[in-house]
Amino acid sequence: MASSRIKTTALGFFAALTATTTVASAGIPAGHGGGKPPAFFLAGDSTTAVDGGWGNGLLAPLISAAWGVNFGLSGATTASFVAQGRWANVTAHLKEYAEAYDCYVTISFGHNDQKPENNVPFDVYQQNLINFANEVKSLGGAALIVSSLTRRVFPTDPHNATDSLHAERLAAIEAATATNSTVVDLNAASLAYVDAIGRDAAWAYNWGDDRKDMTHLNPRGEVVFGRMVADLVVRARPALGRWIAPNETLSEAIWNNLPA
Repeated sequence: MASSRIKTTALGFFAALTATTTVASAGIPAGHGGGKPPAFFLAGDSTTAVDGGWGNGLLAPLISAAWGVNFGLSGATTASFVAQGRWANVTAHLKEYAEAYDCYVTISFGHNDQKPENNVPFDVYQQNLINFANEVKSLGGAALIVSSLTRRVFPTDPHNATDSLHAERLAAIEAATATNSTVVDLNAASLAYVDAIGRDAAWAYNWGDDRKDMTHLNPRGEVVFGRMVADLVVRARPALGRWIAPNETLSEAIWNNLPA
């Protein structure tokens, strides 16, 4: 699908986000953001998972009684995540902990769903996102639909990464709107950031000793993009700010388009 990409910077993106309201605050169940600590359950593919994803970078700065579990799974699509029982683990945790905690489920898929060999039609992919969010809400949780982390592929211009997940980003936003859920637009923010810092700095976050994996994150990339997600989540749901330790130095670098 052709991209209607709008060039911006990470700082400009965050400023625009600050001036708007994230999709559907009504999508947060009554009582969320009150006295109970949050529990975060992360559902996604390898760009969320341990060892290569941003997920643990989001969970690491949780404060005090806040906690979370990273259920991200390498190679997962929205279909295989269910078929392999991973989604059942997420919902089991919701059922067990929804009374004692304000439960938030991040939902981030697209990298593998878009591959033809995985046989997930685009409309099925989007409907699966909607189904996930609706089930989270039915179990007393709040869905945070996270658009996919950008790939760090620069075909020619070192400040113009390929916008290869544009359609999936729009599907995530539409799914959030359809379910009255919160969208965390990581795709737009991460794309703006890597464009701004340029190819060489962006590749410093690549997985592997040879730095040739432009999808997955090394340990530093996990921290940087985990902080990006944390900042976006707090921007969307300010009450969560008390439960996520700030990192002003890192946030300042990210949102001012500096290598971090």
